[in-house]
Amino acid sequence: MFENLQKRLGTALAKVRGKSRVSEAEIDAVLGEVRTGLLEADVHFRVAKDFLARVKERCLREEVIQSLSPEQQILRVLSEELTQILGGQGRELQLNSAPPAVVLLCGLQGSGKTTSCVKLASLLKEKGKRPAVVSVDVQRPAAIEQLASLAKKADVTVIASNATQSPVDIARRAVSEAASLNADVLLVDTAGRLQVDEALMGELTEIRALVKPVETLLVVDAMMGQQAVQVAEGFDRAVSLSGTILTKLDGDARGGAALSLVAVTGKPIKFIGTGERPSDFEAFHPDRMASRLLDMGDVLTLLEKAQRVIDEGEAMEQAEKIKRMDNMTLEDFRDQLKMLGRLGPISGLLKMLPGMGQIRDQLDQVDTEKELKRVNAILNSMTPQERKQPDILNGSRRARIAKGAGTDVAEVNNLVKRFLDMRKVMKQFGKMGDMMKMLGGAGGGMPPGMPGNFPGGASPFRKGGKGFGRKF
Repeated sequence: MFENLQKRLGTALAKVRGKSRVSEAEIDAVLGEVRTGLLEADVHFRVAKDFLARVKERCLREEVIQSLSPEQQILRVLSEELTQILGGQGRELQLNSAPPAVVLLCGLQGSGKTTSCVKLASLLKEKGKRPAVVSVDVQRPAAIEQLASLAKKADVTVIASNATQSPVDIARRAVSEAASLNADVLLVDTAGRLQVDEALMGELTEIRALVKPVETLLVVDAMMGQQAVQVAEGFDRAVSLSGTILTKLDGDARGGAALSLVAVTGKPIKFIGTGERPSDFEAFHPDRMASRLLDMGDVLTLLEKAQRVIDEGEAMEQAEKIKRMDNMTLEDFRDQLKMLGRLGPISGLLKMLPGMGQIRDQLDQVDTEKELKRVNAILNSMTPQERKQPDILNGSRRARIAKGAGTDVAEVNNLVKRFLDMRKVMKQFGKMGDMMKMLGGAGGGMPPGMPGNFPGGASPFRKGGKGFGRKF
C-alpha cells in the first residue's frame, strides 16, 4: 500500500538531503514532488491543496530555513501534517454501554464486510471481549453461510439466521439471543448493493433504529480511490457513521482513499485490513501510518502483530535456541520458520522496518514466499531424526528427501551446507564471546535480530548460489 506515494516522498526528501541550508525555491521543488505523489495516489485534490499549503507555510518558518538539518525538519513537518490528515490520533470503539453493545457494519457489495466482521470479532476476543456475530444479509446468496463458516474457523460465536426472514426480524432476535449468550458485543453484518440506493439506505435506517448501535462502521474498499469518499458521504447522510474500516490496502499501491476519507468526511478510520489472514487486520493509528509513508517504519504495529500470533513462552524458547546457535538443529530451524510464517509475508514485514523503502524495488523482486515454501518442503521431507542429526544425511537420504520435496539433490545439499556452515560460525563466535567475557569485554552470544545480523556473512539469507537463499 502507498508504494507510489512512498517513492515520491523519498525522492522529494532526497532533494534536500545533506544540505545545511535550503531556500524557498528548494522547498517548492520538494513540495512539487510531494504534490505529484499525492495526485498519483488518487488523493482528493482539495485535500492535497490544503495539505501542501500548510506544509509550505510551516517550512518557510525560520526553524526550517535556518536549520542545520533541513531534511529532518521537513520530515517532521510532513509527518505531523500527514498524521493530522489521517485523523490526528487513533480512535477506539466506544463499547461502554449495557451489553450487548451493537456494532453495525455497512458498505457496498464486495467491500469486505463479512470478512471484516469476523476479523473484528477475533480482535475483540483477543482483547478479552465476548463478541457474537450475525448476518442480516438476505440479499446475497450464501452470505449467511459465509459468515457462519468464517466465524467457526475463528472460534467466534455466531447467531444463526435465515434468508427467509426479514433483516429487521433477524436483528431483533439477534440482540435478544446475544444477551442470553452473555455476549458483550454484537456485530451485525448488513447487506450491500453495487451502488448506494434508496432500498439499501431504507433497510439500514430501519435496522439502525431497532438495534441502536454504539458504533456504525462503513467498510470501504481502498481500491475505490476517490469514489470511496462519495460512498462514505452517502452512507453518513443516511445512518450517521461513527467511523470506517478500510480494507484491501495490500492490493492498492496508491492508498489515496485513506488520505482523503477523514479530511473530507470527518469520520475517523478505525481499522484497516491488509490481507486475507485474521491477523492482517489492525487498529488504525494515524501517526504510525504517517511513519510508514515516510519510510520511518512501523515497529510498534509489527510487535503487536507478533504478540497476537506468537505465544510468549514459544518466543522465549526460540530466542534461547538462537542464543545457543551452535546446538541448533534443523528441527529448531523449521519451528522458527513456522513461527515467522504466522506473521504474514516476509516482504510485508520487512517493509515495516525503518529505511526499507530505499530497497523496496529489490524486495519486490524477491519471491520470499516461494523460497520459504521450498525450504519448508525440504525440511518436511526429512524424518525427525534427520532434522535433529543432519550429520547422518548421506547420499541416499538426500535423494529421498529431494524426491519427496519435488526438487533436486543440489537444493537439499545447498540447504544443509548453509545450515552447517552457519552453525559452525556461531560455535566459533560463541567461543570468542566467552573469551571476551573472561577479558572483561562485552561479547558473548549472538545479538538478537534478523538472520542478516549473523557475523561473517554466514546467514543462509545472504549467500548466493542455488537453492535456499538464492534470491536473498
